Amino acid sequence: MCDVNGLKLVNDAFGHQEGDRLLQSFAKVLRGSCRREDLIGRWGGDEFLFLLPNATEQKLSNLVDRIRTYCNKVSNGNIPISVSAGYAMLTDPKQSVDAVIDLAEERMYRNKLIESRSARSAIITSLERTLRETTEETQEHAHRMRSLARKVGETLSLSPDELNSLELLASLHDIGKISIPSSILSKPGPLTSEEWKTVKKHPEVGYNIARSTPDLLSIADAILSHHERWDGSGYPQGLRKKAVPLLARIIAVIDAFDVMTCGRPYRSRVSPSEAIAELIRCSGSQFDPDIVEVFVKTAPFGDRK
Repeated sequence: MCDVNGLKLVNDAFGHQEGDRLLQSFAKVLRGSCRREDLIGRWGGDEFLFLLPNATEQKLSNLVDRIRTYCNKVSNGNIPISVSAGYAMLTDPKQSVDAVIDLAEERMYRNKLIESRSARSAIITSLERTLRETTEETQEHAHRMRSLARKVGETLSLSPDELNSLELLASLHDIGKISIPSSILSKPGPLTSEEWKTVKKHPEVGYNIARSTPDLLSIADAILSHHERWDGSGYPQGLRKKAVPLLARIIAVIDAFDVMTCGRPYRSRVSPSEAIAELIRCSGSQFDPDIVEVFVKTAPFGDRK
């Protein structure tokens, strides 16, 4: 039995059509890995069951190796294809077929637990790369965001776990933008009302992605809330003041500063001093005034090139 890693994440991040393409790509892997006499069927949402007549344990082990090797050669675009597998043998006609299937499934899930961290790490790396490509944001932007986030977090005496989550949020708060067409993200002029509605969906898309990825679960609520405002005029929930998660309030200030000082297709860059003046002007309305005060006092604002 095989389980395709990351199918739910692909569905949440890119839509069910992309999930279908992932399954189709995996089906090609299976066709290229199995013998003509083998029977393959989809057992569940992301699980496949194989019946291999007259196979030895060595042949089963070799099959798992071939599938994994083939997965590395087949690209599904945004998400790497990976699989967890488990097998069991029916060696006596008196054995229960259901019991053998259950044993194969148990071994598959045990292997999935062992392998899941590296698979999730590959998926997160792929998501970060896709975000950079989709939004045309650079590694330098991500580095600046993480650096500023850590300085502010340390000044606020956040715990080590909170600091790690804040740095992760600094890199992936806009992960939902991978679902937005590049024609909208890179549009130099004003967005239409329909385009703006599409853009405003990205916190919810990002939230669903984070909820589907155990390593991102700690920042899911902050991803959902990073466009909320202190006065309640933000989106998607209209939260106000400290109902907005602390990490989201921090990222809102840092991201606004970086956007203003580095520019975007729709916005010319301004000097750090002008950006600081704007943060102070919007303190108490768009931004948490305490976070703005800490940011202004602790973050370095050298010339930006």
